[in-house]
Amino acid sequence: MQKMLVEGGNLLKGQVRISGAKNSAVALLPAAILADSDVTIEGLPEISDVYTLGDLLEEIGGKVEWDGQKVTIDPEHMVSMPLPNGKVKKLRASYYFMGAMLGKFNQAVIGLPGGCHLGPRPIDQHIKGFEALGAVVTNEQGAIYIRAKELTGARIYLDVSSVGATINIMLAAVKAKGKTVIENAAKEPEIIDVATLLTNMGAKIKGVGTDEIRIEGVSSLHGCTHTIIPDRIEAGTYAIAAAAMGSEVVIDNVIPQHLESVLAKLREMGVTVEESDEQLLIASRGPLKSVDIKTLVYPGFPTDLQQPFTTLLTKAVNTGVVTDTIYSARLKHIDELRRMNAIIKVEGGSAIVSGPVQLEGARVKASDLRAGAALIIAGLMANGITEITGLEHVDRGYEKITEKLVNLGANVWREEMSEHEIEQFQNS
Repeated sequence: MQKMLVEGGNLLKGQVRISGAKNSAVALLPAAILADSDVTIEGLPEISDVYTLGDLLEEIGGKVEWDGQKVTIDPEHMVSMPLPNGKVKKLRASYYFMGAMLGKFNQAVIGLPGGCHLGPRPIDQHIKGFEALGAVVTNEQGAIYIRAKELTGARIYLDVSSVGATINIMLAAVKAKGKTVIENAAKEPEIIDVATLLTNMGAKIKGVGTDEIRIEGVSSLHGCTHTIIPDRIEAGTYAIAAAAMGSEVVIDNVIPQHLESVLAKLREMGVTVEESDEQLLIASRGPLKSVDIKTLVYPGFPTDLQQPFTTLLTKAVNTGVVTDTIYSARLKHIDELRRMNAIIKVEGGSAIVSGPVQLEGARVKASDLRAGAALIIAGLMANGITEITGLEHVDRGYEKITEKLVNLGANVWREEMSEHEIEQFQNS
């Protein structure tokens, strides 16, 4: 196991290129199951979640060939093999195998998904959609069994505008008989990305990006080549880091429209933000003004950037209130920031951040993916050296984050943990 060490106080300057979207990749790879011939996906991020999904595709008989950020998946010999536990437990997005295998084989057996521990994140809306399409869903010995004689299109209203449920139902419905309508569908760019892949495979999907998606089922889907969209959460993370410690940072391979809510808040704080077609320039030259943020479904402020933004607010003048309406339990980074001298109170589902304060280096632990990003940014801002454990979370979603930060001028490195440190980490 490794830990990351961050020496604070170094200004960030230069250019960073954003990788393909993690939240797209984890759905695009299972979607390839639905094709009858080779599917090639280009621009994938080189992160552990992507490789875990590749391994799962191979477990069910797929042939997976990697070429850097490109993967080709041959689904010809895939079978409806149960995936009860093992690698399924490593990431939450393994649940997309439910919709894809149901759409392909009319059945699926998937272990309960893993991933970051962010409080209750039920899959009841996924199950509601599968049942509406004609499937019978049972929970047997810790695995979800989904069976259908055939899938038939239906009108499905999502009680919660869920990204995962929207994509999973879409995967199951593209080969169902007749027409499926998903009402109160989520609108995230990653959903559009998945629908673009499916359309290139021969699916008939309309209304993606609105709250009503209409799908006309087809009998078969063919292979295609697809290029993934840039990762808006990675781009937002570097934008926040640049706002905290940047003299002038150019973020390349980004779609600025995907980050409008975040960029608006940065401008409100006094950060210079300049946009072009595929680039952002972020510069922070004066005192920052505190703001309030509330996470909402897209196009609102993304929950995945709440934790990094909370770190930034410790540098701002006055008090800011952070409310996460998506994952109310996503506040585990607060105690770690307090170790670093942050003044933050938690009241209900909100964090009240008082500033400005000078953060101090400390030993901290990343409890989840985005908490890890928040603590790395805190380390960049702090006096002295910050030691961060729990990097396995960070590596699930950020490609080459150490190298990218070093290229921007940060003093960041990794070291192997001693047996004593590993034991302490596992017991904490």
